[in-house]
Amino acid sequence: MSGLRWGLIGASTIAREWMISAIRATGGEVLAVMSSDLERAKRFASDARIETPTTSLDALLQSGVDAVYISTTNELHCSQTLAAAAAGKHVLCEKPLALNLEDARRMVGACRDAGVQMGTNHHLRNAASHRAMRDAIRAGLIGKPLFARVFHAVYLPPHLQGWRIAKAEAGGGVVLDITVHDADTMRFVLDDEPASVTAMRSSGGMGKADLEDGVMGVVRFESGLLAQFHDAFTTRYATTGFEVHGADGSLIGTDCMTQIPKGEVILRTKNGERLLPLVHENLYERAVRLFHDAVAGRGAPSASGEDGIKSLSLALSASEAARTGAETPVNLRV
Repeated sequence: MSGLRWGLIGASTIAREWMISAIRATGGEVLAVMSSDLERAKRFASDARIETPTTSLDALLQSGVDAVYISTTNELHCSQTLAAAAAGKHVLCEKPLALNLEDARRMVGACRDAGVQMGTNHHLRNAASHRAMRDAIRAGLIGKPLFARVFHAVYLPPHLQGWRIAKAEAGGGVVLDITVHDADTMRFVLDDEPASVTAMRSSGGMGKADLEDGVMGVVRFESGLLAQFHDAFTTRYATTGFEVHGADGSLIGTDCMTQIPKGEVILRTKNGERLLPLVHENLYERAVRLFHDAVAGRGAPSASGEDGIKSLSLALSASEAARTGAETPVNLRV
């Protein structure tokens, strides 16, 4: 759908650094931005060449937009999505969709009932590396997948810390910020569903108010595959990666759990090893392009609202497993 008109609910860093340019690069237009702080909204709009800054959700929804991108703090996503759906606007929402599964299901149901498109902004499934790994597994290049490892421990820079390390009520902590991305990426690459999870949380000194800034865990998938994950806000010098080990070979993805279109994937089998061919592209532009196509009736968003429910469910189960020390089921009902 060429010329889709967008409103930004949240004058956020991700909107400024990635989403505005992605919308414009794919034929869309950004008409309005909403912030709880009018001066912030005005500065943001001026810097990004957006016509309408506002503090009113109703004003944004009445500004002529066709779709909204929601990147406010996590506790606000549900009410804002319900309002957008009621106004007949398509919704692309940041992860996690909500702080609990009931609200996430309400969001998806409201969009479905209103006949509007809903997507979850899980950018990592748009990476060339992850799509190549998924294709290789589907083609049988490593045989039956047996194990996987995700290492997504990074350093959260000061300008992004804020509520992520201080406000549990806003959905802070590394599990809802990073593990939820791992959950979606594992589901996508492995083409498998999580059944249960175990986890342990840690604090390396960045997290406040009893919020975790590190986590390790193991997911048991329905196929029997076991997948490790390691996420953190506190590791300045770590690299990221995603590995899948099968009966007949291994896929080694390096430097690939990132917003930047980069990284490589090695296929290693009895015949030796080779790099999989990758055509890198901007992850957010691909997400927005597929969302535009979905609105026009051509396919689905790269990550649907239902995908957002399932990634949230695994993240919440990981938190519960860390709290109780028990292997915890993952609720996949959408």
